[in-house]
Amino acid sequence: MKNLSELIKNQAAWVMEACDRLGKISQSNEYIDRQYLTKEHRAANRQVSEWMHTNNMHTWEDGVGNVWGRLESNNPKAKSLIMGSHLDTVVNGGRYDGMLGVIAPIALVEIVNSLELELPFHLDIVGFCDEEGTRFGSTLLGSRALTGKWQDDWADFTDADGISLRQAMLDFGLDFEQVNSCQLNPEDILAFVETHIEQGPVLENNDLPVGVVTAIAGAKRLIIKLEGMAGHAGTVPMKRRQDTLVGASEMILAAEKYALQANVLATVGRITNAPNAINVISGYTEFSLDIRSDNDHARDKCLELIISKFNKIAEKRSLTISTQLTHDAPAVLCTQHLIDKLAQACYLANIVPEDGAFELLSGAGHDAMAMADICETGMLFVRCEKGISHNPKEAIIVEDVEATLKVLLKFITHHE
Repeated sequence: MKNLSELIKNQAAWVMEACDRLGKISQSNEYIDRQYLTKEHRAANRQVSEWMHTNNMHTWEDGVGNVWGRLESNNPKAKSLIMGSHLDTVVNGGRYDGMLGVIAPIALVEIVNSLELELPFHLDIVGFCDEEGTRFGSTLLGSRALTGKWQDDWADFTDADGISLRQAMLDFGLDFEQVNSCQLNPEDILAFVETHIEQGPVLENNDLPVGVVTAIAGAKRLIIKLEGMAGHAGTVPMKRRQDTLVGASEMILAAEKYALQANVLATVGRITNAPNAINVISGYTEFSLDIRSDNDHARDKCLELIISKFNKIAEKRSLTISTQLTHDAPAVLCTQHLIDKLAQACYLANIVPEDGAFELLSGAGHDAMAMADICETGMLFVRCEKGISHNPKEAIIVEDVEATLKVLLKFITHHE
């Protein structure tokens, strides 16, 4: 067991180093920023593929830009246990969000190979290309391609430079019309298990390295567009203004008020304003709205109240308002069978003193939400310092990575 302990310890250290290396693949020299269908996306896929190949995995990139690796079972007809997470990042993000869930399973494969274990299933690892939705505004693009959930109108999504998703795929060497070739057959899948940093303080508050996720909150994202009338800041009377920025400000405060009352989460994270000049009244403002809860009914009821209030504010201020739904994901329950197996693995790995594990909800969305449409789904959360995520201060410790690898090893070697 000393050899196994040293092996896991060494692989945990490698995971930390690999996450650091991936974190340096960025569109910015000042912070981490790696978006879908960029040259940095390609570079990250290439690096991950090299690590997979080094561990005797068969590798490929699918038609939407996900990178894959397979540790093949001796049984060619075996089903696949899929592990993975995303390789894209938010702007000015951290080095573990998503990346840990791809790198840790690669380290797990190294452990399996070193122990000369024979698995009764193919172990597939996927690095999803676009979970965050940073570039085109719609999340889970990589994982939804596997489930056959792509929609034709997504081709017209555009980035900040006006480049369409269809064109960006073409520039990357992919074909939007061929995305359905990525769709997986549910009959071939044993399960999908995602490892991810918690992005919250619950595990740290309970002094635990890992926890088992029971459900993922459902989320909706909208773009709100307001049109008014730009004008001179010194000549248009206050009562006659059609100021979209002031209208947006009132709407944002209303969203916060209703969310607090309904005990859901509502966030306005992006605002575009025009002409955005010091001495000009705003004539066009656009902002995002993210609203989520593990209770879909409560979330949707709150959203109805928020949109109704937005319309009243727009009418009062003589503004034209339009709303566009860019993301709609219901709350997802993890599969009880996998919850139990992960909990058992935590016990077998000596993470918890009893036959069970700490269970918690995920307020953030994950690729597991999309994968739940086609297979059993489970999630393992890893403690992160102060619950900070989507931030350069995002941090984990190597001892928690060791605990994670121990749990994953117990999980795959005791999988029924």
